[in-house]
Amino acid sequence: MLLEMLGSKYPVIQGPIGAINDPSFVASISEAGGYGMLALGFMPTVDDAKKLIDEVKAKTDKPFGANIMIINPLNEKILPLLAEAGVKTVTTSVGFPGKIYPLIHELGMKGLHVLLSLKHAVSAEDAGADGIVVAGSEAGGLRSTNPESSTMILVPLIADHVKIPIVAAGGIADSRGYRAALALGAQGVQLGTRLMASAECPIHPKWKEQILQCQDGGTALLPVDNMMMRAIITPQLKARIESPGFDMKKEFQLKNASKAWNSAEFELVPAGAGQAAALINDIKPVKEIIEEMVS
Repeated sequence: MLLEMLGSKYPVIQGPIGAINDPSFVASISEAGGYGMLALGFMPTVDDAKKLIDEVKAKTDKPFGANIMIINPLNEKILPLLAEAGVKTVTTSVGFPGKIYPLIHELGMKGLHVLLSLKHAVSAEDAGADGIVVAGSEAGGLRSTNPESSTMILVPLIADHVKIPIVAAGGIADSRGYRAALALGAQGVQLGTRLMASAECPIHPKWKEQILQCQDGGTALLPVDNMMMRAIITPQLKARIESPGFDMKKEFQLKNASKAWNSAEFELVPAGAGQAAALINDIKPVKEIIEEMVS
């Protein structure tokens, strides 16, 4: 069911990250048999979204998609652009899915809602989501401030309560994690950190270096605005956090993320990554990463 929705060779979805919104990177994942994804959640204008979509289309004829943040007021104009480009499936996040799924279906597309809990999985299915991306607590990126379950617990728990396809995210870095996800009840996986540590990914070399150097227990959840973000805790960052009077909420603000990550000014916002970073020891081409995973 999931592969029918995606149209890709393999059920391996790129975790969309706004700071890495690179059409060449997205196209490379699709060309390798995965499902490349643009991150259109924070798009300031419709023209910006159209430019990115057109650039991916120019670089690959393979299926690709995009993530839409439900709170973005431009969605009603961005979604038709994706449908016109032949996108079959999008992912949605940050908001109640019932608001946007009627339009997604009207445009002939499917949607996978990204969520972090059983409660939201059940409500997403009821609201018309065609599938869900279940992001366990190991995953990098933005998280809620609530207590959360790991992928090992959350995926089978949700599989027991919904009938729509599940995509597992969080802690998956190789074929072992991929096979485990399928055994837990998922039909595919979404990868963030492992694909960031690829030859084609355009993140700053110092960010990739931090991923490679990350050890067991080397990430932690840090407050960023009103959310939490899993980031790599370097010795320098640890010392800074533990210094007297240091206010994380004041120092780390999401508005500075793009500047921090593109210039490696990690004192503004630390380098984001999931716990899977501890399993990553090399930089490989996207094709090798995906083919090893599904082998």
